[in-house]
Amino acid sequence: MAIGDEQLNNTTPNHTTTTSTTGNFITGITTFPSIDHNHPLYLQPTETPVSSLISVQLTGLDNYALWSHAMRIGLLGKNKLCFVNGRFPKSKFEHELHDLWEKVNAIVLSWIMNVVRPGLLSSVLEVHTLTQGTMTVTDYFSKIKELWDEFDALSWLPLS
Repeated sequence: MAIGDEQLNNTTPNHTTTTSTTGNFITGITTFPSIDHNHPLYLQPTETPVSSLISVQLTGLDNYALWSHAMRIGLLGKNKLCFVNGRFPKSKFEHELHDLWEKVNAIVLSWIMNVVRPGLLSSVLEVHTLTQGTMTVTDYFSKIKELWDEFDALSWLPLS
């Protein structure tokens, strides 16, 4: 279960910075919000980039529905679905937690990449990073369609 906005406000830090001068050195101590096992930024010690979240590998369109369902269940169980569905973008968290958000996001991306057939991975990553930018809607749609056609063509190749 992801944390609602009303609970997120409870994690606002008591941000205090204590500065003391010792010779020529200044040391500062900053306190951060408490992150417990229910917080979406919490990581178990075993949740690493090389750990496997699910055992189903995405091989193409033929098993996408099964893979997607298994991945959603796995991410929900780890309280990390909010990284995929956009519920908690980095901007929802205090500035002090942005580095931690980046770390958790990288781990979630690695879990996804670990279960995509290597031949498909480059196409998936290309689609993931595509932004419209200054392209017209027509050009952007054409680029997306081109990438998905490439993905579709690769999905029918034999397994690596």
